Formats: sequence, C-alpha cells, structure tokens
Amino acid sequence: MATAITSSTDTTSVASTEVVQNPNGVLDSDAFMKLLLTELQYQDPTDPMDSGEILTQTSQLATLESADNTNKAIEKLVAQLGSSMDMGALSAIGKMASLGSNAVSLSEAGTAQFEVYFEKEIQSGTLTISDNNGNTVKTVDLAEQAGKNGVLAFAWDGSDDSGNQASPGLYSVKADYTDADGKAQETQFGIYPVESVRYDQGKAQMKLGSSYVDMSLIKEFF
Repeated sequence: MATAITSSTDTTSVASTEVVQNPNGVLDSDAFMKLLLTELQYQDPTDPMDSGEILTQTSQLATLESADNTNKAIEKLVAQLGSSMDMGALSAIGKMASLGSNAVSLSEAGTAQFEVYFEKEIQSGTLTISDNNGNTVKTVDLAEQAGKNGVLAFAWDGSDDSGNQASPGLYSVKADYTDADGKAQETQFGIYPVESVRYDQGKAQMKLGSSYVDMSLIKEFF
C-alpha cells in the first residue's frame, strides 16, 4: 500500500510496510489439544494415523502442560517472595539501620550537609570530622546542641581547625558526648532509626532522618 506525501513543489510516493501482528502465532495447550482431536476426527479410517506419531504428539502436549504449570508456579513464588519482602520492610520500623559507612562527601563548592543521630540527650561533647587516614580535620563543639537528642542536622563549610579549606572528597564523622545522666556516649553518621517505609515503583524505601533511602543500600538492621 502506498502513502502519498504531497509538498508545495512535488509529490512523492513512499511505500509503507505494515507489520502484521499474530497473537495466536504460538499454540497453547488448549489449541494443541484441539488440533490433535481435529486431526483424529478427520483421519481416514482405512489409513489411520500412525500410533507412534500419536504418542509423540501426546508427549509434546504433556511437555507443554508441564512447562505451563512450571511458569505458573514460578509466578506464584515470585509474588510470595515480594509479599515477604514487603512484610520484612515493614517489620524494620523502629529498628536501627546502618548504611555501612560514616563517610560524608565534601563537595567541590566546599560544603557538606549531613545528619547524625543522638540516642540520648546531649549535655556536652564534640563532633569530629576526619580524613581517609584517620587524621582529625575539624572538631565541632556540641554546646549549641545541649539538651537535644534524635536526628540533628549539621553543615560544614569545609574549613579545618586551622581555618584552611579542606580538599573535596569523603570524610568520616563521629561524635563523643556526655548525656544528661553524665554517661559517656558515642555515635556516628550513617546510623539512624527507621521511622517509616514507603514504596516507590514496587521498591521499599526507609525513612532515615529526613531522607528516604532505598532498602538495598542498608547494610544492617539491629
């Protein structure tokens, strides 16, 4: 079939090819059985179908049905596993989750924003930022956070204790503090309580602090 495309200067005929879809191009078990029964119905009584051929076709039918049943069983198993994972995600609410690292990223602009969870109320303490070699780069007095607990937000301008600008990259963050009862406590970036769970395109995401994190990024629940 030709489709005419006309412009102001000329007329061009362009041949268009249509792709014919055949949804019944693959026989299922029902169609296979109907075909076999029809073949038996219209066979010549004086020249019946070879019994070996009948056995072959019957065997093929059994194989087709077995494969179909296997596919259905796998689909049910996948659905059950999905439901189990959903319940597992919901059961994590209220537990602690670890991202497996206490490293924050200092951007090229020389800034880093992060959150640290303090289980106990802070009386006093220090937050320490260290480089990859474990050397202390910046210490932050927690005096402004006294009387607070939970997930607290921090902003680092990238300066070290000498006032110099640190290089962009990853830096570890931990805190040592004294709680309201005078007991020593410690915490670090990357460990938070799971506050809630949401699903995005079927994938579970955990609310850690003010952000939602894909469940696959969490290394440990405890």
